[in-house]
Amino acid sequence: MTSHQNGTISSEVSDFLLNCFVRSHTWQLSFSLPLSLLFFLAMGANGVLLITIWLEASLHEPMYYLLSILSLLDIVLCLTVIPKVLAIFWFELKSISFYACFLQMYIMNCFLAMESCTFMVMAYDRYVAICHPLRYPSIITDQFVVKAAIFILARNVISTVPIPILSSRLHYCGRKVIENCICANMSVSRLSCNDVTINRLYQFAGGWTLLGSDLILIFLSYTLILRAVLSLKAEGAVAKALSTCGSHFILILFFSTILLVFVLTHVVKKKVSPDVPVLLNVLHHVIPAALNPIVYGVRTQEIKQGIQRLLKKGW
Repeated sequence: MTSHQNGTISSEVSDFLLNCFVRSHTWQLSFSLPLSLLFFLAMGANGVLLITIWLEASLHEPMYYLLSILSLLDIVLCLTVIPKVLAIFWFELKSISFYACFLQMYIMNCFLAMESCTFMVMAYDRYVAICHPLRYPSIITDQFVVKAAIFILARNVISTVPIPILSSRLHYCGRKVIENCICANMSVSRLSCNDVTINRLYQFAGGWTLLGSDLILIFLSYTLILRAVLSLKAEGAVAKALSTCGSHFILILFFSTILLVFVLTHVVKKKVSPDVPVLLNVLHHVIPAALNPIVYGVRTQEIKQGIQRLLKKGW
């Protein structure tokens, strides 16, 4: 790809090479088996959850529509990242085209932000259900889900567009080996001959603004839920509410923690093997996707019964 003088096309490379685990190539084969199992678990569990919610009329309710959105996001994230990583591990297919790389970068940033936003909406759903149960049917309606979906889509599609645009306009001087399994923004930008301060600042500010605000609202929702639950007098109600919301909060905390650890390893990268953030980056796209349908779906009695009814019909 040639570079025009006006800077509209600013790369001299037509493709990149994804070089996973620079210091530990032996990890690839040993890591590929558990990664492929997690991938198939994520795809299968989310697929079953989506089909169950779609076919079971009793599950056509706002809470389950939100679960469907989460499952769709998980499926897209997995398909965007994991097949390419496995192709690198198994077949040494390291090459990725210039435009495919930045498309992957955009989808990863956009859909991770959408997933965080969906967690926030689901936390609000649980807050209304537990703290204002009588008002729940009038607040959490099908129209609410539509508005929430539009908000999730619009906020994150627009706010993450500059990330791949800023990176794609950099001048790469023929450097094409990305020391990562995926086209992460900073891993790609590091190859550039230009100053990437704006890229770093936007990634940092945008990430902490979007994910940080979501996490604050999630934490606030579950704090209010905990306070309301502890004031319940009905026998067994506290245990049931804590069991349901506790597992949800732990999963959200895991989603946020692995992202925080990934950021911190980049900050102190001189003290940590460069393979560690690469490993965390890959796992962050598959472990939450594998756990979400199990924690949110299978542990929900109505979904469990819906799956059983579908299996009986199938047989």
